[in-house]
Amino acid sequence: MERVYKTMRNVGAINIAVGIVVMVTGMTAGIVAIINGAILLKRKSEITF
Repeated sequence: MERVYKTMRNVGAINIAVGIVVMVTGMTAGIVAIINGAILLKRKSEITF
């Protein structure tokens, strides 16, 4: 029974670590998207088709 609890503890710790990595990656991607959008809006008068 103790082996099951150790496995559950390890899986829980890994899930928390993966969740943190996914959250940081998502926040970074969102910030980059906002910055790039702001740059495009700032320079929209320079864009010609």
